Amino acid sequence: MSALNFKLSLFFFLSCVLGIVSAQLSSNFYATSCPLALTTIKTAVTSAVAQEARMGASLLRLHFHDCFVQGCDASILLDDTSSFTGEKTAFPNVNSVRGYDVIDTIKSKVETLCPGFVSCADIVAVAARDSVVALGGPSWTVPLGRRDSTTASLSSANSDLPAPTLDLSALITAFSNKGFTAKEMVALSGSHTIGKAQCTNFRARIYNETNIDSSFATTLQGNCPSAGGDSNLANLDTTTPNTFDNAYFKNLLSKKGLLHSDQQLFNGGSTDSQVTAYSNNLATFRADFANAMIKMGNLSPLTGSNGQIRTNCRKVN
Repeated sequence: MSALNFKLSLFFFLSCVLGIVSAQLSSNFYATSCPLALTTIKTAVTSAVAQEARMGASLLRLHFHDCFVQGCDASILLDDTSSFTGEKTAFPNVNSVRGYDVIDTIKSKVETLCPGFVSCADIVAVAARDSVVALGGPSWTVPLGRRDSTTASLSSANSDLPAPTLDLSALITAFSNKGFTAKEMVALSGSHTIGKAQCTNFRARIYNETNIDSSFATTLQGNCPSAGGDSNLANLDTTTPNTFDNAYFKNLLSKKGLLHSDQQLFNGGSTDSQVTAYSNNLATFRADFANAMIKMGNLSPLTGSNGQIRTNCRKVN
């Protein structure tokens, strides 16, 4: 091979490698373009969670419901228009997913700082991490550089997001379809150590199921009648609902999982040992949860020239 051909081959190889690298996410993506972005997001999230602890769980859930549909691309934030139907009216999201206004506030602040640089998808990912930290949970480094989609999928939101009525095998499949192991699924389910659920999502469990503590069921029935009161709320973690800890897993051992899908993790199946391990070791749960969240944030992000940086998170540019 001639020296010229060798140099050309080397140039092509390096271009390919650098191209691959440039398309990946980076923890310091905004170091130059918007150095105050992360501080701005954290301040806004901390303030929102201080005003209402439940918002921490809502922002975490918003990230999850975004990433499981088309990847982490902020598709969940798009409003319906006369010619476009987004994901907000999907069954798992409608009258349930919250925090859109907090994301709007953050977006407005970062647009003022550095217009056109910080994506809505990155804001959602960072806000989820900061919400967990605000409630006493673990921190993790959020890789950045996602871009925002110009599309959404109502059908995928209805089919891909795991329902609270799923049995263990269906839960494992739903998470496996997104590349997660059963262990990672259990770790991510630990997010239910914060937040609330509506009566309509746990009514069947507290009236019909037997693998539930009877006094726990009776107490819940007081606020969730057999008919009506669909939107009445109950804490997913009955012990420390506003603290990100491992009480959720301890509650499962006592048959005090609020949702059917929660208690399925400890019901004589293959994930019982993992629930027990997390109930006994907070540090292990924190580490595994953080790692699983990093993995979730890497679900099919749009990078490079794909997608766009929306000026308004609710609509395409």
